[in-house]
Amino acid sequence: MSGTYVLVIDVPRTTRFAVGALGEYTFDAGTYAYVGSAFGPGGFSRVERHRELAAGERDTRHWHIDYLLGRPETTLETAIVFPDADRECELAAQLPGTPVDGFGASDCECAGHLLAVPDADTVREAALEAGGVVDGKR
Repeated sequence: MSGTYVLVIDVPRTTRFAVGALGEYTFDAGTYAYVGSAFGPGGFSRVERHRELAAGERDTRHWHIDYLLGRPETTLETAIVFPDADRECELAAQLPGTPVDGFGASDCECAGHLLAVPDADTVREAALEAGGVVDGKR
């Protein structure tokens, strides 16, 4: 199965680190939502890959979000999926929050696909109202 997904991520303290070719980023403590797509081989197995990286079970970083998820201080709180829906840019613009400039949007014209959001409940509720379903794996 493939589609679009939203990852809700907790960053408990301000941290600064390099995000691949994007360079250094500072992430203030708070909640973030990353909007991604999984239309390639394996579909939503990409979400499971993100979970493994966040849990410290995988080291390889392919996408911008991997640099944030791979930090020991961050936690992947929730994954919400939109099966068979290509809504990545739409959701990045629609969900509540402020885009992190250029993050996760190297292949489109969006401001960013990572959003600094008010809190986990607000973004989770907005994603569910937009038609997403909580991906309950793991």
